[in-house]
Amino acid sequence: MADVLNGLVQTTNVSVRSNSELVGEVESAAAKDDRRREEKLGKAGPLRRKPKLSPILEGADDLQLTPWDILHTLARALTLTRRGSARGLAEHWGSLKYSHALTDEGKGLRGHMRLSAEARGIAAASYKRIQSEELGIGFGLALAEHIMRRRKPDHMVSIVHADTALRAGWALTSGDKGPRSGYQHRPLYFVEAWKPGEPSLVLPVDCRGNHGNAARSHQQLAAGTARVESVHIGPWNLTPCLMFSTELNTKRPLTVHAVQAPGTGGRLGPLSGNLDQRVEQRNNIPFIHPPTADGEPAESLPGFHIRPKDTEWFQRVLAHTAAAEAAAFSGDGKAASQYLTERQGSRYFSAFVHAATGSVRDVEWKFLGTKFVGTEHIFRSNRERVEVFSGVAESFFNLVGQGEVEQYRREVYARRSEWPDRVWWDEKWGGPVSLRRDGSVLAIRPLALCSSDCRDS
Repeated sequence: MADVLNGLVQTTNVSVRSNSELVGEVESAAAKDDRRREEKLGKAGPLRRKPKLSPILEGADDLQLTPWDILHTLARALTLTRRGSARGLAEHWGSLKYSHALTDEGKGLRGHMRLSAEARGIAAASYKRIQSEELGIGFGLALAEHIMRRRKPDHMVSIVHADTALRAGWALTSGDKGPRSGYQHRPLYFVEAWKPGEPSLVLPVDCRGNHGNAARSHQQLAAGTARVESVHIGPWNLTPCLMFSTELNTKRPLTVHAVQAPGTGGRLGPLSGNLDQRVEQRNNIPFIHPPTADGEPAESLPGFHIRPKDTEWFQRVLAHTAAAEAAAFSGDGKAASQYLTERQGSRYFSAFVHAATGSVRDVEWKFLGTKFVGTEHIFRSNRERVEVFSGVAESFFNLVGQGEVEQYRREVYARRSEWPDRVWWDEKWGGPVSLRRDGSVLAIRPLALCSSDCRDS
């Protein structure tokens, strides 16, 4: 087990491919899919896609990350997804099953990250599908954060689950109340660059993974051009978007293929006068509204349009959803539910949970001299029991718990340089610790190392 935990903090290169050749291959895959759909479905066949793609120049080199970086990113991303019946255990614990899945080539920084022998040996097709899907989210969002921070170095960057945010204004599935779109093409996440007192920049993000080859990634990125096209923020057809496909090849190091749809939109403003104001659930008609031409009304298109008059409301939606995620990551469903509308899952996170599966915010630890509050999970990693702690800085949680979103964001922004993203082996804790700029922490250690005096270390 010691070797596995040591591997979680080893910095390794992650290969990123983003160039004009890739853009051409994605466009070719999209054209091929459109021809197939037209032959099968006729006029209704081809999908509406982003009309112009380009490389992501900022990400066109290797990233240096640790496996624990990826799992922390994935854990935060899964927190509000309601992917299964594990509400009490917290959705983010699902990331822990990949603790043995990632490794390097045994060459430190000169090597590249790849699937471990254990992960490569999995035969069950259903598990491999979930593995590629979830690891694709982890790697894609890690690169999305990297890109946004290079573009907006003086901003904070938040990741929000797209379906959870969109449900504040639209019914997405048959289980949602309200006029349902029936439109199945949606991005997986939103990445928001924000700074107190300034408008936010929000980009739809689609991130997938596969166990195939580069050709399969081209197909996934082509499908992503239709998913990100379904959301327009601000003026019609100007929303920039990011698309990623992680190739988890069993014989070679993994590669993240990345393209973007450039644009000058995606701005949320004018600024909300008070982010603490509760988000009202809306029943928006699920259509995108192109501008009129020659005085003739334009035909509405299926999708989700945050028009200029809606951007203040959607700014609050994203801020509240991110606050709910922080609370849920700490194990406090009641605190999370106050920020969510009924369709977003307010009842889901506030409902009674059986003690055997409950996730409760009742644990405190100190890292780098700061107290963090959160929840813990004990599980077996192969044959050995380990303990995992997830939480946020106590001062941040106090604000989240009291509904003070405005002050919470100001505090997070002001203290962002105190704990830049880092992963380290904490001797007092006895294992890997990942600390993010948003004040969230994820830590793991063998259970045998636990002792009562560690809580005040």
